[in-house]
Amino acid sequence: MASTETHQSPKPATSGRKTFVMTKAQANGSRAWWVVDAAGKPLGRLASEVAHVLRGKHKPQYTPHEDTGDFVIVVNADKVLLTGQKLDKKFFYHHSGIPGGFQAESYRHLLARKATFPVEKAVRGMLPKGVLGRQMFTKLKVYATPDHPHVAQKPSPLPLKQK
Repeated sequence: MASTETHQSPKPATSGRKTFVMTKAQANGSRAWWVVDAAGKPLGRLASEVAHVLRGKHKPQYTPHEDTGDFVIVVNADKVLLTGQKLDKKFFYHHSGIPGGFQAESYRHLLARKATFPVEKAVRGMLPKGVLGRQMFTKLKVYATPDHPHVAQKPSPLPLKQK
């Protein structure tokens, strides 16, 4: 025997609320420019703050599947701080792909050779993997000196959390 009852689920508690999902056009229209001075700032703490802004998590309109973040300019990347003995005991590893092509380079030499790379590598590691993360990474501009060519965008200083 079949029952003719219909099951009606109760209304959810959030029935009057609306969920906001930002579109690409809205995200592109609300992008700001920030500048960060990396001199004397610990690399990991700086990278996590920058990745937070690149993702857009500082905005109330944050949408996980859209690139809602802002542009970030990092200056004085060569003066970033690595605490403890990380300058000599932290290494950047690279393999050329051929047998015997493994190379390790300390961060002291890496900062001297390519000053922007440690900041870029740390921020890239904190962004999502895949197409969205690569798109977010293009909004990061890193310079070893205090000068940058983005003056026309009128970047404002990014307030970093102090420890």
